Amino acid sequence: MKVNGNEIKPGNVIQHNDSLWVAVKSNAVKPGKGGAFNQVELKNLINGSKLNERFRATETVEKIRLEQKEYQYLYEQGDMLCFMDMETYEQIELAKDFIGERVAFMQDGMMVKVESYEGQYLGVSLPDQVVLEVIEADPVVKGQTVSSSYKPAVMDNGVRIMVPPFITAGEKIIVDTNESTYVRRADSDK
Repeated sequence: MKVNGNEIKPGNVIQHNDSLWVAVKSNAVKPGKGGAFNQVELKNLINGSKLNERFRATETVEKIRLEQKEYQYLYEQGDMLCFMDMETYEQIELAKDFIGERVAFMQDGMMVKVESYEGQYLGVSLPDQVVLEVIEADPVVKGQTVSSSYKPAVMDNGVRIMVPPFITAGEKIIVDTNESTYVRRADSDK
C-alpha cells in the first residue's frame, strides 16, 4: 500500500532503500522557505541500524503490513528459544538475541506474538506484564519515607528491579516487561 511521505507515523513499517524500516519518531516541519516535509527517524528491522530521513508530501513510500501470529513459548535450548504455533502445532526456533534483554521474562507456556514479513521473523511481542516472585529484597531502613524511596529486589528470574519498601521476599508482584519496573502486588488468589 502506497502512502505519502507526510503520512508516515511512529510504528509504521515502510520499505525504503531496499530494506524494511519502522518509524520511531516523526516530526512535520514547515520551514519559512521551501515546501513542508516530514522528518522521520527510522530503525532497520533487519539489522537494527538507524536513519533520519526527510519525506516530502509529494513522495510516496510502500507501507508494509507485517503478519502477526500467536505462538506459545515451550523451552530454551542453548542459545535458542522454541515456540509452537497453536493452530498448526508447527515449532519454530528463534535466537535469544532476537528477543534481547526481555528474554528473562519468558515463562513456560507464555503466549507471544511473532511478527514476520514474507517468511522472515522480525520481532517478538511479550505480554506487557508478568507475575514474578521476589526472592531477595533489602530490609526497610527506618526513617525512609514510603513515597520517595524504592529498594532493590531480585526476582525469581534473576532480574533486579526497584520495589516499594513494603515488598518482602516471597511475595508475588506484577512487573512491566517493557520497562522492567514494579507495577503492583499480584492478587493472592493467582
